[in-house]
Amino acid sequence: MANTPQAKKRIRRNARRAEVNGARVGRIRTFVKKVESACESGDKAAAESALNAMQPELARGVAKGVVHKNTAARKFSRLTKRVAALA
Repeated sequence: MANTPQAKKRIRRNARRAEVNGARVGRIRTFVKKVESACESGDKAAAESALNAMQPELARGVAKGVVHKNTAARKFSRLTKRVAALA
């Protein structure tokens, strides 16, 4: 257990940050699922609009440090390929 004031403060701060970061990751997952479900249904217009909404959200996750840059690039690449395959 933390016994210095600074260690106690870090525990409080880490708990707050974990909550915020968890919400960010959840938000990104929601946007990704919207693209995937639009691809499943075969609706290209909806998939493209969902992809355009997802891209800045994913980039924001990278900027905030909750998603690795390469992970975001991989997700965006794969989903872009899936949307392009809809014809």
